[in-house]
Amino acid sequence: AHLAPGTVVVNKSTVPVGSSVQVGQWLGRTDVFVVSNPEFLRQGTALQDFLHPTRVVVGGDNEAAVEKVASLYASVDAPVLRMNAASAEALKYAANSFLATKLTFVNAIADICELVGADVFDVVSGLGLDPRIGDQFLNPGPGWGGSCFPKDTRALVKIAEGNGYDFALLRGVIQTNDEQYERIALKVVEVCGGSVAGKTIASWGLTFKANTDDLRDSPAIAILHTLKEMGATIRAYDPAARGVEMLPWIQRCDSALEACDGADALAVLTEWPEFTGVNPDDVASRLKSSVVVDGRNVLNPQQWKSSGFQYRGVGRS
Repeated sequence: AHLAPGTVVVNKSTVPVGSSVQVGQWLGRTDVFVVSNPEFLRQGTALQDFLHPTRVVVGGDNEAAVEKVASLYASVDAPVLRMNAASAEALKYAANSFLATKLTFVNAIADICELVGADVFDVVSGLGLDPRIGDQFLNPGPGWGGSCFPKDTRALVKIAEGNGYDFALLRGVIQTNDEQYERIALKVVEVCGGSVAGKTIASWGLTFKANTDDLRDSPAIAILHTLKEMGATIRAYDPAARGVEMLPWIQRCDSALEACDGADALAVLTEWPEFTGVNPDDVASRLKSSVVVDGRNVLNPQQWKSSGFQYRGVGRS
């Protein structure tokens, strides 16, 4: 009753396909319209993404309402895509699920590279030059996480299931990503001689990626929890993570070097730039054993090997 006739309700959230129609039914007004205008913002670069988007998506079932929302972006230098509401809602899920699939694929290729003696960086450099593939989202690592990819991939599987389609491909992507966490944990176990029971693991990084303070569905947390369940003590440093106190099994340290004090192995689990500047000789003086699992491939392997480290990366020896 408080909405004036002609009001357009804009939904920016990632919501199940059909939500715009559902909201319209809840409103119960033929003179109020619902438009889907999903955001494509990345944590850590949200302002840049908002001001300089690659595309603007406006979806609705009333053409005038769609044009009203599209006009808000008249000064934005980006394509404005107009479509129906269901298409806009599906597009957001499709985009995130495709990116998750691409990351999972390159992680699987990295695992194969390790088995056959190939270097994943040489492989992906060739892949990325193919314009049909592109060079984005080709960095192997511990798996994807955060507040979007896990929920959006599972939601799309559920949406498909609810409409009679078994999205086996995406279910496989989710399963393979979960297995990637375990693969990285097992690398740590391997460099520790086959067991981490009674040992201390130093972690550089806790957030799901650099330039954010978010621990939600973080691969680092999943990997460290696996090691904790195997009997390891966890010491960790992250320059920005919030909410670590909710994980009392993690001993939070004030610096990357402090986290290494007395640890049996080091695991690099978030790609914070500052980690590349730490002197491996200083790290070696803190650790009980000079072993490192570089789950983000951010360290210089030759530099660390020259300092006497047993180095394990992802997709390369």
